Amino acid sequence: MNPSLSRSVAIVGVAESDLGKVPGKSALELQGQAALLALADAGLKLADVDGVFAHTDDRFSSLQVSEFLGLRPRFVDSTNVGGMSNLLHVQRAMAAIAAGMCEVALITYGSTQLSDGSRKGGAVAADLPHTPRGQFILPYGHLSPIGYYAMVAQLHMHRYGTTPHDLAEVAVAARRWAQLNPKAYRREPTSLDEVMASPLVAEPLRQRDCCLVTDGGGAMVVVSAERARDLRQPPVYVLGAAETHAHHYTPFNTGDWLDTGVAPTAEAAFAMAGVTREDIDVVQIYDHFTIGVIQSLEELGFCKRGEGGAFVADGALAPGGRLPVNTSGGGLSYGHPGMFGMFVAIEAVRQLRGECGERQVPDARLALCHAPGLVFSCNTTLILGV
Repeated sequence: MNPSLSRSVAIVGVAESDLGKVPGKSALELQGQAALLALADAGLKLADVDGVFAHTDDRFSSLQVSEFLGLRPRFVDSTNVGGMSNLLHVQRAMAAIAAGMCEVALITYGSTQLSDGSRKGGAVAADLPHTPRGQFILPYGHLSPIGYYAMVAQLHMHRYGTTPHDLAEVAVAARRWAQLNPKAYRREPTSLDEVMASPLVAEPLRQRDCCLVTDGGGAMVVVSAERARDLRQPPVYVLGAAETHAHHYTPFNTGDWLDTGVAPTAEAAFAMAGVTREDIDVVQIYDHFTIGVIQSLEELGFCKRGEGGAFVADGALAPGGRLPVNTSGGGLSYGHPGMFGMFVAIEAVRQLRGECGERQVPDARLALCHAPGLVFSCNTTLILGV
C-alpha cells in the first residue's frame, strides 16, 4: 500500500458479540450486536455509517448486514479470502476513505459454527464435484485445514527438529493469557503435559494444538485520521498494511510449505510504518493451530527460520515473556467462531488503548497483526499504533 497512507485512517471502535455457545442467535444477529457495540464504543451512530465491509456465510454479506441494520451505504465490500478477510477489509476501508468513497467504514463478521455443529462459517468454498477441490483434493480424503497444517508440522519437525513439546508451549501460553481475559471461552489452567496428553487429531497435532470452535461476532469502525480526533476513544492508527495472494483453497501451488508468503507482507508493512520488529510491543497472530504461530513468527522475522521452536520455549509468548503474543488467549483459548482475523485486530486495538486490565501489556504503543487466508493461500499484516 502507498506509504503516504500511513496514519491516514484510525480504528476508533471495536467490539465482539456474545461469544462461546450462543444458541438462538444467527450469525447476522451476532454481527448486528457487535456492530452496535462498536459504534457505541466509537461514539458514532448507525446513521453515520456510509461504508459496510462484511463477510459471513452469505455470498452478499455486506448487503445482508446493511439491510439488517437499516443502512443505505454508498460503498460496500464483501470480499472473502478466508480468515484474514477482516484485516484485508481494514486496508480496503483505508483505500475507500482515501478515495472519498466513504467516511465511516463498519467492518463486521459473525458465525454460529458451534451451535450449528458444523464448519460452516465464512463461506468456505463449496466442495462440489466440479470444483478444483472436488476433483483433485477430496478424492484423497483430506480433512482441511487440520490435515494440511499437520503436514506442515511434520515438515517443520523433519527439517528443523521442532518437537511436540514446542507446539504445546504455544497452547499453554495462549491459555495463560486467557486466564487473564474474562471474555475467554476456555480459562481453566492447562500444562504442557496436559496438552501433550490430549487426543491426537492429525499427527502430530493434538486436540489442544487446534483452535476452539465457538459462536461469535465482531465489528470494527474505521474513519479518517481527521475524523478520529473528535471521537470518544483515542484513535489507533493504521501505520502499515500489506497483503499477498497466491492461489485458491488448494495448497498445491506452494513450492515450499514453510515459505507461505508471510515475509513479503511483513517487510512491506514495516517499511510503510517506518518501524522495526524491535519496536513492536505486542503481537497478534491468527492461531488456528500451534504450528501456525511458530511458522508465522519465523516468517514475520521475529526469529530465524527453523528457530521458532526454541523461540517459544519457556513461556516466551506468555504473560511476562519476552514477546507478548495473542494476549486475548487467541483462537486456542479465547474463541474461534469460524474465522479469527477480526478478533486479532480487536485485541490489538484494546491493548494499544490500554484497556486490557490484568492482561495489559505495559506501555503498549505498537502492535503487529497477522492473519493468513484459507490454506497457505494469502496473507495480510497490519501494524497499528497510537
